[in-house]
Amino acid sequence: MNVLIIEDETGLAKEMEVFLKKEGYLCDQAHTGKEASEKIYVNNYDFILLDLGLPDYDGLDLLKEVFKSTKNASVIILTARGTVDDKIKGLDMGADDYLAKPFSLLELQSRMQAIIRRKHGLQNNVISVKGFKIDIDNRMVSQSDQPVNLTKKEFDLLHYLVLHKNRVLTRLQLTEHIWGNLLEDDFDSNYIDVHIKNLRKKLSGFEPADWIETVRGLGYRANI
Repeated sequence: MNVLIIEDETGLAKEMEVFLKKEGYLCDQAHTGKEASEKIYVNNYDFILLDLGLPDYDGLDLLKEVFKSTKNASVIILTARGTVDDKIKGLDMGADDYLAKPFSLLELQSRMQAIIRRKHGLQNNVISVKGFKIDIDNRMVSQSDQPVNLTKKEFDLLHYLVLHKNRVLTRLQLTEHIWGNLLEDDFDSNYIDVHIKNLRKKLSGFEPADWIETVRGLGYRANI
């Protein structure tokens, strides 16, 4: 999943990025409101971690821009501001959660996972689908306790398709959310097709995988 860290404390931003990348997230950083505004306009993000105390922007104004540009992004406000008013304003505007500094990175990860579960109607971090179990925490897929050996990208594709079950995801959407910023990466759009083909082949070694549907001219859909 693609995350934008909007934080003017560069050390903290880097610390969050390193931690989240180890947990399988893709991360961009922005240290000013102007830089964040540009990234939000160009890219689609699953999560935006927003510091309200930016040097050139009121964070709540930037929050308005977030919801104008990225309808599906989940937002966690990160701030040293301790007033109840700031918290209430941010949540009332549509932010999903709030963490006051200093905070634990493990708590941040836990909050992000809770938002994913709530947003996609999951009871826990193990998803059962078509005879397979997808363990989100351990990034493992199994069938009848037998592991399905997927690459990182194959797991990410399966996870993302299942989270957005019965919805057509375009190749562009998949590339943005699985590979990150297309403007910065040397990306070949055929990669999606190759990875989907390999994913289906590996799953089909255990159970039929025809529920991962190719939608001609558009992209892919998990029919669950």
